[in-house]
Amino acid sequence: MRLRSFCLLASILLVASALKAEEELAPYPTLAIGAPAPDFCLPGIDGQTHCLKDYAASRVLVLVFTCNHCPTAQLYESRLKQLAADYGERGVALVAIEPNDPAAVRLDEMGYTDVGDSFAEMKIRAAYRHFNFPYLYDGETQKVAHAYGPTATPHVFIFDSERRLRYEGRVDDNPREQYVKQQDARNTIEALLAGKPVVVTKTPSFGCSTKWAYKSAGRKEEMAEIEKEPVTLKLASAEDLQTLRKNPARKLLLVNFWATWCGPCAKELPEFQTMYRMYRHRPFALVTVSANYPDAQAGVLGVLKEHHASSTNLLFGSMDIYKLMAAFDTEWNAALPYTMLIRPDGTVVYKYQGEIDPLELHRLIIANLPDDDYIGHQAYWQSK
Repeated sequence: MRLRSFCLLASILLVASALKAEEELAPYPTLAIGAPAPDFCLPGIDGQTHCLKDYAASRVLVLVFTCNHCPTAQLYESRLKQLAADYGERGVALVAIEPNDPAAVRLDEMGYTDVGDSFAEMKIRAAYRHFNFPYLYDGETQKVAHAYGPTATPHVFIFDSERRLRYEGRVDDNPREQYVKQQDARNTIEALLAGKPVVVTKTPSFGCSTKWAYKSAGRKEEMAEIEKEPVTLKLASAEDLQTLRKNPARKLLLVNFWATWCGPCAKELPEFQTMYRMYRHRPFALVTVSANYPDAQAGVLGVLKEHHASSTNLLFGSMDIYKLMAAFDTEWNAALPYTMLIRPDGTVVYKYQGEIDPLELHRLIIANLPDDDYIGHQAYWQSK
């Protein structure tokens, strides 16, 4: 009897654990086919508030839950623009909604993007990629996302003229556009415009998982781990700097020369560490080089520790600072800050004396990282 009771209790606990795991993976159920469109009123990047009723005259409403940081969502940006252009004059409204809580996106999930998922950054991406459709922000409360239940970005919901859901899932059957065989969203739109039944009503949506607010704990855990990483500082000789310029690591290399007494340097030092944390799981390396004298090692190390700078950090190893500067770049006028981005083959992509434009540098980095684990991504960022 006791054994039977124990087995029953174990089974209950196992089922409860499985349900909890399933809830964590998909805490909000996806809207069912045939359900009415849940109401919404959300701020758009155009400065206007967009509500469901604003699209009442449209024969078909396409809602796409998408975001900035996801590489899959990025590869669909041009396809969404094409859908909006092709069907806009045929009574179809396409509206994009950003569902992610920006604080729930870890830095190591941002290795393929120039910006995060905040409302301000949505405006930056939309302007850069010339979005021709409304782009609305739901990341603050996620109430709309809760009602629709998008599982990944991008996730499409297509409604008929009575605002009943007729299709939900992917845009098409392959993130690599050249391999697309099934145009699911287009097929649904065409069927609804023709008054025909939708043949395929539900498909999986492949992409980055929706970043629900509870995932912000992961970002905090990530930062706690970063703060535990060792911060080191090594003295660099002229020979070391000559070698550094040749990029022996055979990765995309970002080198920043700075000093503790340089105001612009201190301002942008955190930016470089953010770049390092975003892209370091890819073939990317950051080396900071302090132009302080070697007897200032303790002070330099102190500043680096304040910023948890776990990148490779060097300090001029002699009092002959002009020799050290010339060893790295004979054309450098010796002013700080000084930054260089070097490809694995030693080609200089970017060289700038002065305070950097972080957005410009982010885009140069992702456009020049080797296209070895997400084919097509580099080409996308080299185009506009």
